[in-house]
Amino acid sequence: MFSIIFPGQGSQFVGMIKEFYDNFDYVKNYFTQADEILKKKISKIILEGPKQELDQTENTQPAIFLASYSIFKVLEKEINFKVNNAKFFAGHSLGEYTALCCSGAINFDQTVSLLKDRGRSMQSAVPKGEGGMMAVLGANIDEVNKMLNNIDENLICYIANDNSIGQIVLSGRNKSLDFFGSELQKKKIKFIKLPVSAPFHCPLMQKATIEMKQKIAKTEFKKPCVDIVSNVTAQPLNNPDEIKKLLIDQIEKPVRWRETVYNMINAGINQFIEIGPGKVLSGLIKRIDRNVKINQVNNLIDANSLLNDRS
Repeated sequence: MFSIIFPGQGSQFVGMIKEFYDNFDYVKNYFTQADEILKKKISKIILEGPKQELDQTENTQPAIFLASYSIFKVLEKEINFKVNNAKFFAGHSLGEYTALCCSGAINFDQTVSLLKDRGRSMQSAVPKGEGGMMAVLGANIDEVNKMLNNIDENLICYIANDNSIGQIVLSGRNKSLDFFGSELQKKKIKFIKLPVSAPFHCPLMQKATIEMKQKIAKTEFKKPCVDIVSNVTAQPLNNPDEIKKLLIDQIEKPVRWRETVYNMINAGINQFIEIGPGKVLSGLIKRIDRNVKINQVNNLIDANSLLNDRS
């Protein structure tokens, strides 16, 4: 049994999926539709850059969705890959929106519009320069939680992503992150400040939650054709009302990716197919369980190899 997974922020690069754009007119049409909805040339930003513009959250989120969705549709249309034979769809953070769109829970226009608002509201929730994110390497979630609880009750620092064994991501005020980094150094635990300008998936995103709650409430969701494994609960779901609630919760709650992967494996999944730019999720899954099979699809060779692999 296999699951399809979709990447989140950090997988983007200038020129991603240009091969698909150049070869399929309907992919060009998706890009044109997105330009119209966003009222900006996201297609030009994706294909030509500059990187600094692509890396802005309000651009990154719809851009990665557009790339992943286009690849997904090519698999459906060109090689007749039976994507609905997947047991689960899942996505990391904004990738969950891609999973919902590809499963039919929301349509293309709705998804682009929601991600436009999500990216803008998350970017502006905290004044620029006040918040950030940090990856902690080589420590498990219990160790990090213990340190957060014991160091200083005034520390404005939270677990944002439980990505894999030995990779925890924190969000918070920059001063708190710097202080926590000095504590990690004392314990000889490695960490990396991430090149983002906002502290995602933590209570500092409250302003974004309020804004997105209204947007999501007005959006019609349908039952997906494949169960979606939620970032918030790490459990499968297909009820539209529950999906809406958890998408709102997702803005401030940590992404429980490690548990998501474990739960899918425990439900019988022995293959993961990452659809979208980069190989970030595949790398995380390898750290979680080296015994499962992993495919990435982000070019035409990958697409054809996937068909041969499953035929």
